[in-house]
Amino acid sequence: MNHIKPFMGNNNKFRPDPNLKLMDQVRQVLRYHHYRYNTEKTYCDWIKRYIKFHGSRIHPKYMGKNEIESFLSHLASDRSVSASTQRQALNAIVFLYKNVLDIELPEKIGHIKAKNYRRPPVVMTKKEVKQVLSQMQGIHLLMAKVLYGGGLRLMECIRLRIHDLDFGQKQLYIRDAKGGKDRITLFPESVREDMLKQVEKVRKIHDADIKKGYGSVYLPEALARKYPNASYETGWQYVFPSKNLSIDPRSGKTRRHHVLESGLQKAVKTAVKRADITKRVTSHVFRHSFATHLLEDGVNIRVVQELMGHADVKTTEIYTHVMEKDISAVASPLDGL
Repeated sequence: MNHIKPFMGNNNKFRPDPNLKLMDQVRQVLRYHHYRYNTEKTYCDWIKRYIKFHGSRIHPKYMGKNEIESFLSHLASDRSVSASTQRQALNAIVFLYKNVLDIELPEKIGHIKAKNYRRPPVVMTKKEVKQVLSQMQGIHLLMAKVLYGGGLRLMECIRLRIHDLDFGQKQLYIRDAKGGKDRITLFPESVREDMLKQVEKVRKIHDADIKKGYGSVYLPEALARKYPNASYETGWQYVFPSKNLSIDPRSGKTRRHHVLESGLQKAVKTAVKRADITKRVTSHVFRHSFATHLLEDGVNIRVVQELMGHADVKTTEIYTHVMEKDISAVASPLDGL
């Protein structure tokens, strides 16, 4: 067993309550650093799997480089996980040792690397998008139109707040997206009236919640401290709120959260089946289709990159491989002489 030494470099570092169980310590540190709830669940799951892989009897502080390498190698060779999934597991384990156990890890972890497959994205044609949308209705139809019309990721759509809708400039503001970045994207004119009705519906729901003594919505901790009354303001309410109030698992407060992503995922799956489309279409395919169709329509790739929120244009370039290309319409350079 290859032990790793305690990290003594930062005396001002936040340390969890030593009286708590290990996983409660992990959650305490994650919440101190304001990690998203989904990230908290994911990290906790990987840490539990890491411990369980080694028999659950050995505390991680008595494990080391060898144990980390064997677990990560197992994921690649036995579980055939993707490179990004293996990286996620490593990030969770590094967080455990560095931020919770205060233990320094070796600079190099020599595990078997998972293969990094770069597959072209699944993309629908414009006709297929229309077919799928025709099989949807209600709030799920509106959400699907926003996904395709603005190139949003699933959670970006679900987490939209009322003040993220700019009806005047026809823009959607995407806050704290992947990588912690903000961006602006397109607000389709064709959903304007439906979105106005949805906002009015949310206002009525919010007013009713306030009358019942509720009406608070989740805000990032720093914002909640700076603006203590903001969570009750209409502008901060989710555009797509849950039908029911629920207890926030972190604060214990009763709030109205946003809808679950599973509802839209199921609605898209059902619509694809009804449209008799055999491609593996998920809600994320609307985003892929948005980028591809813009490029097909001649929009500059740098503009598409900005709308998609890609840090590197090479990420955007992958959509050029799945564009419909009409070679017959291209003139030979010889003919231009």
